[in-house]
Amino acid sequence: KSPSPRQNMPIRYFIMKSSNLQNIDISQQKGIWSTTPSNERKLNGAFWESSVVYLIFSVQGSGCFQGFARMGSAIGCEKSQDWGSAGFGGVFKVDWIRKESVPFQFAHHLLNPWNDSKKVQ
Repeated sequence: KSPSPRQNMPIRYFIMKSSNLQNIDISQQKGIWSTTPSNERKLNGAFWESSVVYLIFSVQGSGCFQGFARMGSAIGCEKSQDWGSAGFGGVFKVDWIRKESVPFQFAHHLLNPWNDSKKVQ
């Protein structure tokens, strides 16, 4: 295999909050995700400027992470009816690496230096 042209670039991580578990299930089944238009520019920038972008998923109010995936494509203009919400932007591919609920308490030792060193959750 030839090396990735972006191999010497940074790895980026994003926590993706979902309003419900159904969206996570759809993503895990179909290998796609969609986010709000306000997140699209940041994610697309990270996709093109990083060697890999990891997305860590959590349902709001669940107290857990539901798993993590690698961003598999840039976000396009095509929308999906899977989520049934007009507030979402384009669809992009995600490659799920781990599908497991992990309580936030197992990650309390992780602090985000770009968010006033708050706990990652």
